[in-house]
Amino acid sequence: MDGAEGSVTRWLGDLWREVTTPQPPPPGPVVLGAVVAVLVVLAMPRLWRVARHALTIVHEAAHAAVAVLTGRRLQGIRLHSDTSGLTVSVGLPRGPGMVATAFAGYPGPAVLGLGAAWLLSRGYAVGVLWALLVVLALVLLQIRNGYGLWVVLVSGVVLVLLTSWAPSAWQVAAAYAVTGFLLLGAPRAVLELQAARRRERRRGRGGSDADVLAGLTRVPALLWVGLFLVVCVGAAVLGGSWVLTAGGVLAGA
Repeated sequence: MDGAEGSVTRWLGDLWREVTTPQPPPPGPVVLGAVVAVLVVLAMPRLWRVARHALTIVHEAAHAAVAVLTGRRLQGIRLHSDTSGLTVSVGLPRGPGMVATAFAGYPGPAVLGLGAAWLLSRGYAVGVLWALLVVLALVLLQIRNGYGLWVVLVSGVVLVLLTSWAPSAWQVAAAYAVTGFLLLGAPRAVLELQAARRRERRRGRGGSDADVLAGLTRVPALLWVGLFLVVCVGAAVLGGSWVLTAGGVLAGA
C-alpha cells in the first residue's frame, strides 16, 4: 500500500509541476495557424456543427455552476445531437438565483475562454488543458442521457491523449486553438440564438435562455441577446489581445 501511495504521490507531484511550470510561448506562426484553424471551423457548417458540441458542454456547465453557487439543487445535464442541451436545477422559480442561472449559459464559453487566455498569457498552456479536463470531469458526473455521456467521454479522451502523450509543442498549439475557439465561438453562438429566436417566433414558440430571462425580468429578450453579445465580444477582444500578445503576434508586454 505504501508503494502504491508513494507512486500516486509522485504522479501528483509530477502533474502539479507540469501544470504550474510555464511553457515558452509558441512561435507567432503557430498562434496564427491556430487562429486560422478556428476561423475555418467557424466558417464551415459541417465542422462548426461538430465543434459546437464543445460550446454546448461549457454552456451547460456554466448553467450548472451558477445554479449551485446560488443555492439551487442540480438535478442533471442533458446534451442532444442537435447541439442543444438542458440543465435542470431545483429552487425558487424566480429571483436573482434563477436569473443568474439562466443568464450564465451563453457567456459561459466566453468567460472560460477569457480565463484560458489569461493563463496562456502567463505561459500555462498545459494548465489550460488540465483545467478543461477538470470541467469535463465535473460535467460527466451530472450527465443524464446516453448521447451526452458519449460526447463528454469522447471530448475527455481527446484531452487525456493531449495532456498525457502529445509532445509539448502540440499541447501548446492545442491550448491556443481551444482558447481561440471558446473566445470566437461564443459570439457566433449568440448570433445563432437570435436567428433561431426569429424562426421560433414565427411558429409562436420561444424557449431560449433570452426568452426565459424575459419572462423572469420583463426585460425584452432582444436586450438579453444584446447583453450576451456584448459580454462575448468583449471577452473575445480582451482575451484575443492577451493570446496574440503572448504569442508574439501583437507588440506588447
